[in-house]
Amino acid sequence: MAMPWWYTPPGIMAWLLSPFSAVFRLLSAGRRWAYRRGWLRVQRLPVPIIVIGNLTVGGTGKTPLTAAVAQLVAAWGYRPGIVTRGYGGQPSAAPCEVKVSSDPHQVGDEPVLLAQYCPVVVDARRPRGARQLIELGCDVILADDGLQHYALGRDIEVVVIDAERRFGNGYCLPAGPLREPPSRLNTVDFIVANGQGRSGEYTMQVHTPRVVALLDAQRAQPLDAWRGQTVHAVAGIGHPERFFQRLRAAGLQVMAHAFADHHRFRRQDLEFADDHAILMTEKDAVKCRPFATHRHWMVPLEVELPDTLVTALAARLSSIRS
Repeated sequence: MAMPWWYTPPGIMAWLLSPFSAVFRLLSAGRRWAYRRGWLRVQRLPVPIIVIGNLTVGGTGKTPLTAAVAQLVAAWGYRPGIVTRGYGGQPSAAPCEVKVSSDPHQVGDEPVLLAQYCPVVVDARRPRGARQLIELGCDVILADDGLQHYALGRDIEVVVIDAERRFGNGYCLPAGPLREPPSRLNTVDFIVANGQGRSGEYTMQVHTPRVVALLDAQRAQPLDAWRGQTVHAVAGIGHPERFFQRLRAAGLQVMAHAFADHHRFRRQDLEFADDHAILMTEKDAVKCRPFATHRHWMVPLEVELPDTLVTALAARLSSIRS
């Protein structure tokens, strides 16, 4: 879980934890070096592997980017599959194939969300899960949140960055939000910024044009139609404030309710002493649908990627397949 002080100038907590951060950074670099030297085994598979990950803990927009890339790959004529750890779930066995109807408390909320786009397998051992996807007929594997999982060989690395929060205070865990130092970006193939990117980065724009009723997916309305209305906004994601800001920018009067990332929602969490509508993220909706009422709506994300990124990614994948 991200700490608020990770995204402020270094203070006493960061300084106190900086020795542990230095050890974490050293161990992380040593582990990656061991894989490069062959001391730890990298498993190569007979299909292209696209890793989509980030350098920081917490929400950067990795899941919507993974969904967007999966749709692109499918549109290019491939059969993509996604392997993921399924954080927050407790699968009874691994590898575990995920369906749209799967229990998010068992397999994780993000895998259920991603399963609407292509086959998804949950397995902490990424190479094993990727092999399961190949057996299911997939010919391109997307490794969700796989940047630091070096046991799985990769052909393309895509890193997504929160354009606003960037790398926080610049420290590695636990003094800051970084899993690896920013210099790691020098070795990846594509850097995608969620928001306005900088030089050398591709800008990913995320839009929320509509709201959809949890009880009836055919019942949708433009988000603009809610302008001026007071709503409860519920978010159990890595960066809840981003969701609340989008609703405020659309002109809604927001009563914000932030929960921890991957929160296991209960009916009581959504019981408010008024009749205002309750809006939530698509990721939270998969967990709240079993006890949804007419008050509950989700706000799906629509990702817009620049043509330059789409063209470059397609060319890179084609060169690997040829």
